[in-house]
Amino acid sequence: MASVCIYFQVHQPFRLRRYSVFDNDPFYFDNDANKAIFEKVANKCYRPATQKILDLVKRHQGRFKVAYSISGVALEQFEAWGPDVIDLFQQLKETGACEFLAETSHHSLSFLSSREEFIEQVSIHHDLVKRLFGYEPQVFRNTELTYSNEVASHIASQGKYKGILCEGVDQLLGYRSPNYVYVPPGTHGNLSGARVKLLLKNHRLSDDIAFRFSDRNWSEWPLKAETFAKWVDQINGEGYICNLFMDYETFGEHQWEDTGIFEFLDSLPEKIFDVNPGQNDFATPSECIERYEPVGEYDVKHMTSWADTERDLSAWLGNSMQEAAAAELYRLEEPIKARYAAGDEYILEDWRKLTTSDHLYYMCTKYWADGDVHKYFSPYDSPYDSYINFMNVLDSLRTRAEA
Repeated sequence: MASVCIYFQVHQPFRLRRYSVFDNDPFYFDNDANKAIFEKVANKCYRPATQKILDLVKRHQGRFKVAYSISGVALEQFEAWGPDVIDLFQQLKETGACEFLAETSHHSLSFLSSREEFIEQVSIHHDLVKRLFGYEPQVFRNTELTYSNEVASHIASQGKYKGILCEGVDQLLGYRSPNYVYVPPGTHGNLSGARVKLLLKNHRLSDDIAFRFSDRNWSEWPLKAETFAKWVDQINGEGYICNLFMDYETFGEHQWEDTGIFEFLDSLPEKIFDVNPGQNDFATPSECIERYEPVGEYDVKHMTSWADTERDLSAWLGNSMQEAAAAELYRLEEPIKARYAAGDEYILEDWRKLTTSDHLYYMCTKYWADGDVHKYFSPYDSPYDSYINFMNVLDSLRTRAEA
C-alpha cells in the first residue's frame, strides 16, 4: 500500500513599508499593501482551495486527508482580514481528516541564532493552533523545511512532537528512497524507539505539481490526474508513503486557475483510489508515523531546506548582506526583550515580525531560475533596496531599545 501524505505550507509575511534614514516613527509595516496582497491571495487560493478540499473530504467520506502548517503571522492576517478562512479551516478540522502542524510562530530561522527565541516561537505557535482549532500539534516542521540532526535532537528534547517533516535530499539519501519513514542518527539499532521520526518530501512528485504543472515546455504537460496517480502507484513495492509537500499558494496563486490546477486537485483523490483499488490511500503525517516502521537513519549534519536547487540555506544566508542583516537582527534580541519588560509593549512583536525569513529572502542575489523565483516574491526593485530598507528599520528599533 502507498499512502499519500499531503502537507501544505500556509504563510504570508508582514511586508515593510519604505523606511528611510530620516524616518523615526515606530510604524514599520505597510498594512495597506499587506491587506491588499492577503485579499488577493485569499480570493485566488485560500478560499477556493480550502473549500475545494473540504468538499473533497466530504465527497470521499473522510478518506481524503491533508495537513497544514499555518504560520502565526498568517493566522494573524486571517483573524484581521479573513476570519471566514479560519472558519473553513475549523470545518476541516472537525472532519477528522485534517492535521495541523507545529512551527515557529513568525516563520523565522531563529533556530540558527537563538534557541531561546526558537522555543518561545514554537510555544507561541502551539498555543495559537490550540486556541483557534482546539488541536494540539503532534508533528513539527521548521520554517521552509529547514532541518538538521541538531534540529531533531532539540525537538525530541521538548517531548511534545513525535515527528518532523524535512526535505528528501538526493545527496544524503544516496540510493535510498524518500518514500519511507526514517529516524535521526543515534538510535543504536532501535529504530522503533526513536523519540521522533522523519517524513521526507518526495521532491520530484511534489515539484511536478508545485512548479512544473503549467510549464508548457515540460514533457509531461499537460499533467493529468490519471497520469500522476500512476506515478504514485509505482511506489508500491518500493516504499510506503508519497510525501507531497508544497506551498498552499500552488493552487490559484502560483498555478493560476486557468492552468487547470483546481480541476487536477478535484479529480486527484478519485484517481489515486481507482488506479489500483485497495492499494492506495491518503494519510496525515501522524498516521504515517504511527502506521509505518522506520527503515533506517537519515543523517543530516548540515542544515537543509526545500528551497532552490541547492536545498540549503543560501536562499536566506547566501551573501554578505543577508549574513550582516541576520547578525544585527539577533544582536538586538536581548535589548529588545529588556525594553519590552520595561514597558514598551509593541517593540517585541515588531522585532519578531522582522525575524520572518522572507525579509532575508528578499536580499538574495541569485540568478538564473532560482533568481526568477526570488524576484517573483520580492516587493523590492532589487536585493540591495531590501537590505537598505531592512537595516533602516533595525536602526530605528535599536534606538527604541536604547531609549
